Amino acid sequence: MKIFRALLFLALVFPVAVSAQIEGGAKGVTVDYNNPRKYVIGGFKVSGIKYLSKDQILSLTGLRVGDEITVPSEELSDILSRIWAQRYFSDAGIYVDSLNSARDTCILGLHLQERPRVSRWSFKGIRSGEKSELHDRLSLKRGRELSDYIITSSTGIIKRYFKEKGFLKVGVKVIQKQDTVIHNAVRVTFVVDRGPKVKIKKITFSGVDSALVGISENKMVRSMKKTRDKRLMNFFKSKKFSEKDFPDDEKSLISVFNEAGYRDAKIVSDSMYYISDNRLRIDFKIDQGKKYYFRNITWTGNTIYSSQQLSQVLGIKRGDVYDVVTMEKRLYGDPKQQNMDIRKMYTDNGYLFFNIQPVESNIEKDSVDVEMRIYEGKPAVFSNIIINGNTITNEKIIRRALFTRPGYLFSQTDFERSVREISSMGHFDAENALSDKGYSIMPDQQNNTVDLAYNVVEKPDSQVQLSGGWGANTFVGSLGLSFNNFSIKRIFDKHAWRPVPLGDGQTFSIKFQTSGTYYTALTANFMEPWLTGKKPTSLSVSLYFTRQTSSYYYYQKSDEYMEVFGASVGLGNRLKWPDNYFVLYNELSWQTYKLKNWNYNFLFDTGLSNNISYRIALERNSTDQPVYPRTGSDMLISLQMTPPYSWFRSKNKDYDNMPDREKYRWIEYHKWTFKSALYTKIIGDLVLKTSADFGYLGYYNKDLGYSPFEGYQVGGDGMSGYNTYGSDIIGLRGYSNYSLTPIRGNAYVGHVYDKITIELRHPIIMQPQSTIFGLIFLEGGNCWEDIKDFNPFQVKRSAGVGLRVQLPVVGMLGIDWGYGFDPVPNERKDRGGSQIHFLIGQQF
Repeated sequence: MKIFRALLFLALVFPVAVSAQIEGGAKGVTVDYNNPRKYVIGGFKVSGIKYLSKDQILSLTGLRVGDEITVPSEELSDILSRIWAQRYFSDAGIYVDSLNSARDTCILGLHLQERPRVSRWSFKGIRSGEKSELHDRLSLKRGRELSDYIITSSTGIIKRYFKEKGFLKVGVKVIQKQDTVIHNAVRVTFVVDRGPKVKIKKITFSGVDSALVGISENKMVRSMKKTRDKRLMNFFKSKKFSEKDFPDDEKSLISVFNEAGYRDAKIVSDSMYYISDNRLRIDFKIDQGKKYYFRNITWTGNTIYSSQQLSQVLGIKRGDVYDVVTMEKRLYGDPKQQNMDIRKMYTDNGYLFFNIQPVESNIEKDSVDVEMRIYEGKPAVFSNIIINGNTITNEKIIRRALFTRPGYLFSQTDFERSVREISSMGHFDAENALSDKGYSIMPDQQNNTVDLAYNVVEKPDSQVQLSGGWGANTFVGSLGLSFNNFSIKRIFDKHAWRPVPLGDGQTFSIKFQTSGTYYTALTANFMEPWLTGKKPTSLSVSLYFTRQTSSYYYYQKSDEYMEVFGASVGLGNRLKWPDNYFVLYNELSWQTYKLKNWNYNFLFDTGLSNNISYRIALERNSTDQPVYPRTGSDMLISLQMTPPYSWFRSKNKDYDNMPDREKYRWIEYHKWTFKSALYTKIIGDLVLKTSADFGYLGYYNKDLGYSPFEGYQVGGDGMSGYNTYGSDIIGLRGYSNYSLTPIRGNAYVGHVYDKITIELRHPIIMQPQSTIFGLIFLEGGNCWEDIKDFNPFQVKRSAGVGLRVQLPVVGMLGIDWGYGFDPVPNERKDRGGSQIHFLIGQQF
């Protein structure tokens, strides 16, 4: 820069005699640049420009006609510096073009040489996907001027991009070629030599007495999330070296020592060197220091809560190890834990501007006194609640689900619950809703208010299903429509049919299935989640009809069939106790089963059965989102029962000799169901799902026995290939469909079942357009005819892997490979063996 200014100064002050031809004045006037002289600017002459206008250039100088200018001067030097700083020009000069006859007014000339423009940017040595990503990062545009700054910065960005991928030895060469078609234009090519992908071979630690501090080398390695070597525990982890993440990993390494009480621990040195062309070794030298303990903890500035209350939440006592990391988590909160912390105590009561600062007030030998200095501030209230991005869903649908309302005291818990409600509605991108992009908190400490904006991203949640499948030895075609954000009140608005009325959060679905004369089914469902619009009371209505015959393509017989008519109405109410995650659901349903010579699946073959039942269910769902839950649980316990008709009949009824059509005209039962699923985040997006299910179909009268309907069929993928009623289909992978269900004659007689599942899940793609995740599972379960035979430890075991794909149009699709390890009585096999299962829909 100093050399540049020196050359610039010489160019301005070097004595040059310029003869100016003056129109209407004296000729041969010499302007001596060696002697500074003031002139009045009479005009400007700009030359050498093509892409920029004269006015743009003059605006850079700051000069106007009539201004006085000294030639030469520092002012001219500064003007040239400003012009050079734009990086538009490869050459620039200021000179006196002409003088008037009085030699006090001049025409000031500016000669500029524009830098060449880039007519084409290109890359060599990289993949097409990498080219696309680099174009986005570099923001390269055709017609842009080419400067040394652009070349240098672009080269740096390219190198950082590949270093993030582990190519630490990447090299970039820039080739410029003159464009033979366009004047003053060049073609620029970035030639990239990625070199070998460098991985960390070994990480060592010195200066640490692991036995004394209780910190193993493996624990030190695990503390660094992005810096891992090739030891066995890191088999599934990336071993590439990231310059960007390395400083954070060093802080995490020291945090391990801080947790153990070594507050003075520090990294003395870190040596990185190549042990081969593509392998790196890192040697850490650590000074662990000595171990410290808490002594006295005092609180100042607290008026809302007593010191005793705060100390109880902090949970640290005199003599405890001086664990700064845990102390900060209990003061400020930990996203991975749901325990109460000091900050949340205050922010749940409106104290948004609360602040706490732990100060080491005294250190004596190995003991530390800590003073907790609190600033409580004043309670803040919500002022404006803003909804952004809802292009389809009506704003009131979002607002009614929120726990944050204008005028309410600020509550961190209510805010977090509102974010969870938005993410689980199904109308918006859950990943965006749970991230920092999904909301904006705008506090106003002067007025003790806070504005809150929820930034939603709509996603398609209506589904069209057009599919075919193989079930019960026949082909079944399906056509289904499901609108999960339906608006029934807008059905008469012709402008709302694009393609159907949407926006009110209602669910409407209709499905038709057929295989010709063998099977036909029609179902329709409607659900309003907020019946009154003010309280979360849901209304659900369902209608369905199925007809199944024995008319296969190779076997035609029209007098064997089963027909099912049914309807149900249900109401669900969100409870306030034990907490507002609980929902109490009540349902009344009616079904008729009409059988004629139907000697399949059930205990009788001809007759008309009526099923009028009442179902009550208590459900608690606290998962963070429906498609790929990372935290929370989903629990359901329900009881479905019919009137005990047999209690009102004669006690001397001979049920053994009673015709089936009379015996089962009014079926009776009580049915108990328990389902639970727990989602636990392990590391990052790796999630462990554990679930346990149990079902029992009971009877009122032992002489009448079990109901011929509403039992369980266990085994396989949990799908029947077609919709049917009369049995619950329970999937258990690694075994063929229904193979674990007891059989009596031709009828399935499963009346009790249990099932336990452990799944380890990890996402592959998490986008609004599609969600894909893989899983490995262990599963066990069984089915019994009678509750007396039930043995929760007598399970059929299996293991396998699977893949799930969530698509906006078709919903959840899945494929699993499972291997059953135990015998299958119905198939007389030693084990279930290898099985492939296909799934449609989210299963609970």
